[in-house]
Amino acid sequence: MTAITLRTEARQQTTLSPRLQQAVRLLQMSSTDYLQQLGELMQKNPFLEVEDSDGEPQVAPGSADPLAAAAAAAAAPETSEIPAVAESDATLGEATPLEGGDVMDSQELWQSDGSLGSGRGGGSEDGTSIFDRLQGEDTLAGSLHGQLNLLPLSPRDLALAHAIVDCLDDDGYLRIPLEDLTSVVAPDDPASVEELRIALRRVQSLEPLGVGATSVAECLRLQLPLIAGERERHLAEQIVCEHLDELAAHDIGGLARALRCDVVEIEAVCERIRRLDPRPGWRFGNAGIQYLTPDVIVKKVRGQWTASLNPAVVPHVRLNLVYAKMFERHRCAHNGELADHLQEAKWAVRNVEQRFATILSVAQEIVRRQKHFFDYGPLAMKPLGLREVAREVGLHESTVSRVTNNKYMATPMGVLELKYFFSRAMSTAGGGACTATAIRELIHEMIAAEDPTRPLSDGEITRQLGRQGLVVARRTVTKYRQSMQIESADRRRKLAWPAQESARSA
Repeated sequence: MTAITLRTEARQQTTLSPRLQQAVRLLQMSSTDYLQQLGELMQKNPFLEVEDSDGEPQVAPGSADPLAAAAAAAAAPETSEIPAVAESDATLGEATPLEGGDVMDSQELWQSDGSLGSGRGGGSEDGTSIFDRLQGEDTLAGSLHGQLNLLPLSPRDLALAHAIVDCLDDDGYLRIPLEDLTSVVAPDDPASVEELRIALRRVQSLEPLGVGATSVAECLRLQLPLIAGERERHLAEQIVCEHLDELAAHDIGGLARALRCDVVEIEAVCERIRRLDPRPGWRFGNAGIQYLTPDVIVKKVRGQWTASLNPAVVPHVRLNLVYAKMFERHRCAHNGELADHLQEAKWAVRNVEQRFATILSVAQEIVRRQKHFFDYGPLAMKPLGLREVAREVGLHESTVSRVTNNKYMATPMGVLELKYFFSRAMSTAGGGACTATAIRELIHEMIAAEDPTRPLSDGEITRQLGRQGLVVARRTVTKYRQSMQIESADRRRKLAWPAQESARSA
């Protein structure tokens, strides 16, 4: 019979505290996400402040530093939403002299129509508010709804057309079958498929042309009236409706044989079709372009490549010593929440210093080991592993992996991710080693210098690499070529064929 006993055992075990777990999570964030996270912390922590380059607290709300703007917005009182009075010489609670010598109270000035002063107030001479003149972001649905409201339609037809517009995706396509929209207007009086088809035709007649299509071919067909020539438009319709696959494959020769036309004419028609917009919905409400902000900038100073932190991503955050000393002087057991804020503020300042010091040390080691890359380009990239950098900078390999995640370096060759400089070694026939980056660059140069009439196949590229002492499998060459978005030899030959025919005809 098994007896149940109690036993005490002492054992050492490494555990991550919640604070350390958060530090690890913040370390692998991009600098943009980290600044946003730190800005949210500053909005609720009174012991943190932002300083400018002169060491003074930065309170200007229009500052370019996102942390400074966040801190200023958090510290600003609610009454700061009065731009007209704040920018004038008058202050709240004081009388403001007018041109005729009268005196207007500040409350009367705030309640006036804003015609006094330079027009920065809430109104203008025509009595309209400045907010009424602000143009909002136009959307595809808003534009289509506005066009439909101008059409002389019955309430039911207008409701069906509005329902079709609301079902369009961001590209301007209707991806939902009409059969699934029969009860979209009113469950008690569902619409027929024929009514919805008529409503869809009304939507497709709106601007921009191509909106409301159910496929790419239909989208292009709706835009064919933009082609002026009748014969050119007829050929374009045939290509779009019957030979869309050949058009996508750039098979000009196949299209010329199928349509029994001249190659030059087919090439001109295909070029006109390529000017059409396959995604008409993208003209409205496009999201802003997301730019990469490098964390490290590499420059050549006195013949040596050096890495330095980008000042735009380094937050100038510090501990508010006045508040900290005041709290320590009047500390009691009832303000435990403030004590937690103070401890969190100290940790945040240390975390900022440690984070960017780690990024800089890793970047400097990368630059030191890959100096030939900065001198000669990707062909001179040396094999480099995380363990080698971790050993030199005194960090764990996993820490280096987190540091290089979502971090970017501005180099003369462009903005590159830190992970780009790490590549495993590939042995050569002479006993040396090279990187996959160098092999990809070599493949790119071979294809760029090939004869367009006789493009190099992946097998031929493999044999040429072998003659240079690089043992690479053909499937590896195919993978590298596809990663560089280079077409296969057959596709490259077809792309070059129309140009050859045009030259022969000339």
